[in-house]
Amino acid sequence: MAAPADQRDPHVADTHDTIRVAGARENNLRDVTVDLPKRRLTVFTGVSGSGKSSLVFATIAAESRRLIDETYPTFLQGFMPSLPRPDVDSLSGITTAILVDQERLGANVRSTVGTVTDANAMLRHLYSRIGDPYVGPPPAFSFNVPTAKASGVMSTEKAGGGTEKKVVREQVYLGGMCPECEGRGTVSDLDLSVIVDETLSLNDGAILVPGYKADGWMVKAYSESGFVDGDKPVQDYTDTERHDLLYREKGKVKALGMNMTYQGLIPKLRESVFSKDPESLQPHVRRFVEAAAVFAPCPACDGTRLNDSARSAKIAGKNIAEVCRLQITDAADWARSIDDPAVAPLVTNLLHLFDSFTEIGLGYLSLDRPSGTLSGGEAQRVKMIRHLGSALTDVTYVFDEPTIGLHPHDIARMNNLLVDLRDKGNTVLVVEHKPEAIAIADHVVDLGPGAGTDGGTICYEGDVAGLRASGTLTGKHLDLRVGVKDTVREPTGTLQIRGATQNNLKNVDVDIPTGILTVVTGVAGSGKSSLVHGNLAHRDDVVVVDQSAIKGSRRSNPATYTGLLEPVRKAFAKANGVKPALFSANSEGACPTCKGNGRIYTELGFMETVETPCEDCGGKRFQAAVLDYTLAGKNIAEVLDLSVAQAHDYFSTGEAKITSVRTILGHLRDVGLGYIRLGQPLNTLSGGERQRLKLAMHMGDRGGVFLLDEPTTGLHLADVENLLALLDRLVDDGKTVIVIEHHQAVMAHADHLLDIGPGAGHDGGTVVFEGTPAQLVADRTTLTGQHLAEYVGA
Repeated sequence: MAAPADQRDPHVADTHDTIRVAGARENNLRDVTVDLPKRRLTVFTGVSGSGKSSLVFATIAAESRRLIDETYPTFLQGFMPSLPRPDVDSLSGITTAILVDQERLGANVRSTVGTVTDANAMLRHLYSRIGDPYVGPPPAFSFNVPTAKASGVMSTEKAGGGTEKKVVREQVYLGGMCPECEGRGTVSDLDLSVIVDETLSLNDGAILVPGYKADGWMVKAYSESGFVDGDKPVQDYTDTERHDLLYREKGKVKALGMNMTYQGLIPKLRESVFSKDPESLQPHVRRFVEAAAVFAPCPACDGTRLNDSARSAKIAGKNIAEVCRLQITDAADWARSIDDPAVAPLVTNLLHLFDSFTEIGLGYLSLDRPSGTLSGGEAQRVKMIRHLGSALTDVTYVFDEPTIGLHPHDIARMNNLLVDLRDKGNTVLVVEHKPEAIAIADHVVDLGPGAGTDGGTICYEGDVAGLRASGTLTGKHLDLRVGVKDTVREPTGTLQIRGATQNNLKNVDVDIPTGILTVVTGVAGSGKSSLVHGNLAHRDDVVVVDQSAIKGSRRSNPATYTGLLEPVRKAFAKANGVKPALFSANSEGACPTCKGNGRIYTELGFMETVETPCEDCGGKRFQAAVLDYTLAGKNIAEVLDLSVAQAHDYFSTGEAKITSVRTILGHLRDVGLGYIRLGQPLNTLSGGERQRLKLAMHMGDRGGVFLLDEPTTGLHLADVENLLALLDRLVDDGKTVIVIEHHQAVMAHADHLLDIGPGAGHDGGTVVFEGTPAQLVADRTTLTGQHLAEYVGA
């Protein structure tokens, strides 16, 4: 029983009402101690790299998960890696933490918006109950369940006159999977010219597939099979030889002195390579797949993934595939038309789910949308839907910038949902930069004062009013507003778009001015990306700088991606009289235990992959002997552990002075990435950080058209000012800059605005305004105009 409030020690945190973090030192945190009120909404602010994620995710959420794992039976824990305890003196009062982050939903080809929520499951039950004609149980409407027959069942029955009769009853279990595409919705046609160079023989390297070396056993299985001549150019094969090489069915043959399974190259590749999730492949194999495979909707099911039987049953005039193709707002209207008491509770739950999509600003999606195509912000909001109707209380929800990708009109709805989660009795922790999201906080924790080694301390904690008066960088910028320009630049020409119909665009004609800063805006799902990326991205002289994943493995980092590691390795080699390969964690210098990864990755089929630091190299990635070699007092691991800003100083003077490296680091610093480490794995960067990294790579380019997609993602209020100065510099250097953006500061700073809408999905897809920011503020007929006018105080 808790002690009365007046008898409690004021120096001891009340774990019933407080989460206490004492002495947190994860990453750049400097012995941070903080008390967070439970069942309240706490927002964590501070510049990028100040330590927000280190405190919220790497400390509080990580310890919650570790403690939950310890509740599993000892037997099960034996199969699980031991998660390291966060570097913190003590944590008390923590509850089960549920992370709702920006990690993309799995790009599994069978995963859709409907499958990652409860929508498809509810629809399958609905159609199995009242679908007309009756088809079967719920699995009959699942594109992930194949059609299969069980073996016959023997039984005996009494026939007339008392004799026994044996009867075979065939039990049939029907799934809804389309047999042609196996529930994928697409079929792939392969470009043979990318797979085989028919001018060559097999022994001269005709097979162009990664791993199929001319002198390797995989090629010898064909060249020495007896079916084809390994020394004859493929173009000279007979029809039979060509069929045997490319399409022969699987069977046993004697080749290479042994009995082995032979299969034509094309079916073999379909099984071994083209059936896999592209994101799971090595980068060079993924590039081959992207070049060789041409995907088209399955003609048998018209891309619905379902067989004829599943598509035959209808409710209110639509089959299940047609409902899944509807925009969710329209699917909700369809559900409201169902009037059948037998399924009333099911329809009510389905409507609640559909309405949740709309409330969270995702009503423009369809249930058949592949989950891997969602942006980070969309993925986070889809995950949030799973928890909106949850009966759980007194848990800790952790959000990572939930307003990403949201128009100011949608942020208000997101705020309402966060408040609702809190009002159910939950603790809500939010990492955020947007003033509108900070404004709803019960409690604010501001970290800083700077990034990296200049951050990691608590600059302020308290309410929002106190933050405004605190004098911290966040407090000073909380109410600052960028005004519309008095004068705007004159365009030098135009980029014409005619008859644009991608996705929801309605035959759009528009001229985008060149030589100036153009901002394309509109509510989420209005058609901004469809217009810009769908019509400009593939034109000559256009550089796309977006938030998509950077191609590369876990080994990739800013040093390798930007190319600065190569001159650094050469400098180390020259200074120490050894080979440059020693200073590569992907080559001779790699730690043999982790093979240069620095981490040990444990794949668990029933849980997420878990990574732990390599015990032999301590996460440094290199052999111990390599670390004895230094350049200007630092070994290669220490150099890779430097932040961009620190490295810029290090490579500017003395023995370590390398002009080309300093130039690259200067570009990284200019785009606001001065705090990231040179050796930081690329897969740990946020979408906004990835975009700014790509932008830095093109900073030295002259002329051209730059397309940027929400570059303010992950930026602190103070950093937005730096971004605006950078955009100005790009335009002044002769570039045309086109930015897709929701941030009002960027809108106000534009020379030209394009507002797409008026709504999302089929309610959008038109240009509702084009002109200067001042004209949009004066117009105020669009949602964007209304919010921008409020922002600038007009």
